[in-house]
Amino acid sequence: MALQRRPGNADRPSDGARWLDRPLEVQRHRLSPAALDRRYLAWYEVRLFKMAHRLQQLALPSPRTWGGRRAGAGRKPTAGRRRGVPHVARPPHHASYPLHVTLRTGPTIRCLRAARVFPSVRRVLAASSHDGFRVVHFSIQDDHLHLIVEAEDRAALTRGLRGLAVRLARAVNRALGRRGPVCSDRYHARPLTSPRAVRIALVYVLLNRRKDCAGERGLDPCSSAPWFNGWREAVASPPGPPPVVGARTWLAAVGWRRHGLIDLDAERPKTRAP
Repeated sequence: MALQRRPGNADRPSDGARWLDRPLEVQRHRLSPAALDRRYLAWYEVRLFKMAHRLQQLALPSPRTWGGRRAGAGRKPTAGRRRGVPHVARPPHHASYPLHVTLRTGPTIRCLRAARVFPSVRRVLAASSHDGFRVVHFSIQDDHLHLIVEAEDRAALTRGLRGLAVRLARAVNRALGRRGPVCSDRYHARPLTSPRAVRIALVYVLLNRRKDCAGERGLDPCSSAPWFNGWREAVASPPGPPPVVGARTWLAAVGWRRHGLIDLDAERPKTRAP
């Protein structure tokens, strides 16, 4: 019996019949045309199922890049050292809010209160105030400074603190006869948005020495406490011009007094900064 060829594209029937040669397949498999159609449909569905899973789109791994935001990026904290200020965009500044600013020195400089260093640091603070930036209160500790400042806008705040840090580094290096950086990290700034927050910050800054030295009493000579006029007790101001300027914001000048004047003998700063 001569084999029959399978029809090509041009020979396929137009009524949608299968391209299989039915008489040959029926004779070979001994199947009826209906059974052959069912077998072909089942085989075709399996093929479609396999092709759908074989052509499934897979997620490609992220390419390796340098820099940018990614998990685990950034400088890792050193064991035994204080965590630094995050390098994120600072919030907008409002001129009506004073700020509590902290500047920290490096691990090799722990003598800001020394007799040969403190006068230079106090002169730096006195020279740092200008029209758009004002140092209202300060407290100098061994390795950091606490400041309460006012600024007209964000640009004035940035310029004022940057200039203060540069003057501070030059003055400390000149007093110690050394070279190199003085401030170890970015400044930390916290806006004081309520009268109570300003009062808590005043206690923390002006009486900060009591936080580390339990036996400290009276006014801290390495701060602006002798020139502060908000004590409950009468305190005589030292002679000469003060190293700070008067507050111009309502919160730092008047608003905090709603919660009472500060008791020099009874009050102590909180363990952590407000």
